[in-house]
Amino acid sequence: MSPIKDELRNLDTIPVGTLGIIPLESCRELGEKVDYYLVKWRTERENEHADSLAFSGYKRDSYILKAEVPRFGSGEAKAIMLESVRGHDLYIMVDVCNYSMTYSHFGRTASMSPDDHYQDLKRVIAALGGKARRITVIMPFLYESRQHKRSARESLDCAIALQELVSMGVENIITFDAHDPRVQNAIPLSGFETVQPAYQFIKALCRNVKDLQIDSQHMMVISPDEGAMSRAIYMANVLGLDVGMFYKRRDYSKVVNGRNPIVAHEFLGQDVEGKDMIIIDDMIASGESMLEVARELKKRKAARIFCFSTFGLFSGGLEAFDKAYADGLIDRLLTTNLIYQSPELLKRDWYISCDLSKYIAYIIDTLNHDTSISDLLDPSERIQKLMAKYKKEQAGEA
Repeated sequence: MSPIKDELRNLDTIPVGTLGIIPLESCRELGEKVDYYLVKWRTERENEHADSLAFSGYKRDSYILKAEVPRFGSGEAKAIMLESVRGHDLYIMVDVCNYSMTYSHFGRTASMSPDDHYQDLKRVIAALGGKARRITVIMPFLYESRQHKRSARESLDCAIALQELVSMGVENIITFDAHDPRVQNAIPLSGFETVQPAYQFIKALCRNVKDLQIDSQHMMVISPDEGAMSRAIYMANVLGLDVGMFYKRRDYSKVVNGRNPIVAHEFLGQDVEGKDMIIIDDMIASGESMLEVARELKKRKAARIFCFSTFGLFSGGLEAFDKAYADGLIDRLLTTNLIYQSPELLKRDWYISCDLSKYIAYIIDTLNHDTSISDLLDPSERIQKLMAKYKKEQAGEA
C-alpha cells in the first residue's frame, strides 16, 4: 500500500457541504500546508457516491477561498469575500499571535495585536453574510485565553469573545491546549474542542533524539506549576513515567508587569538525579518560569532537560534560551507551528518545530464528513504504537 493510502481515513459519509478553507493572512502558511494534505487525500480517496450531487466539488486543486481584509490609513478595515460561499462548509483559520504582520496607522507602522486579528476574524464572518452552510473557526491560540476567570472586578474577555463568535453564526470552535478548557462553559450549547498535541511532541522528540530511555527509571515528566498538572499527568500516563510538580510561591503584596512576582519554586516529587526530564506547559511567554524550573532540576542533578510547549510566544526574546542552552541548562525545546515562528527561532540549534498541519487536515476532513473526531482527540493508541516502533528501532541498533 502506498504512503498516501496509509494516511487516508475511511470516510464514507456524505459531506456536510462543499469544503472551503479561509486562512486569514495571519495563518496563511499553516493554511496552505493543511490544504496540501486535503487535496492529496481527496484525490486518492474512492467513494461509491462520488458521482452524486452531494460530492460536487469534492476533488479540487485547492480548497482555499480567497478573502481580503484591506485597511484604511486610519487603521480601520473591512473584509471582502472574493468567491462564493453559498452552501459551503467553511473552516476559518486565524493566528491571533502573529506579531510579524503590520499595517499603516496615520503614516506610522503598527504591528497587529491579538485584538486586531480577532477583529479581522469577525469581519470575515460578517462578510459571509450568512450564506455558508456551517462555519467552524480554527483558532489554535484561543484569543484572550489567559483572561479566563474573574478573581477581582475585571473583564472576562475570553468568555465574551466565544459568545460573540457563536452569536455571529459560528457552530464549532477548535483550539489547541486551551489555558483553561472550562472557558467552554461560556457557550455550553455550541461545539468547542481543545486539542492536545502530545503525540506530535513525542514523535518530534523521538525523531531528533535517538538515545532516549523512556521508562520510569530513566525519565520523568515535570509540571512547572499547578495549572499544567493535567498535561503532565496525561503525558506521564501514556509514556509510563513518574510525574513531579513545582509550585510557585508568589509575593501577593506586589504586582509587577500585571502579575504577582514569583519568590521561589518548590518541588514535589521523587528523586530526579540522573534522569532525563520533560517539562511540559501550554505556552512560553518570557520563558522565565520554565528556565527557573530547569535550573532547579539541574540543582537536583537531573540529566537532560527537554521542554515542551504548545505555543512559543517568546515575548521576551530568545537570548535567555540561548544562554540556557550554552550553559547546558536545557537540551532541546519543542513548540508547534500553530502560531507564528520567527526565522531567528527556526535557526536555533536548541529548537525543534512540531508540525500540526496534517493533524488539522485530519480534523477538517473528518468534520466535513460529519464523522466523529474522538479518535483524533485521544492520541494514546498512536503514542503506544510510536513507542513500540521507537523501542524496536533502538533494540535493532543495539
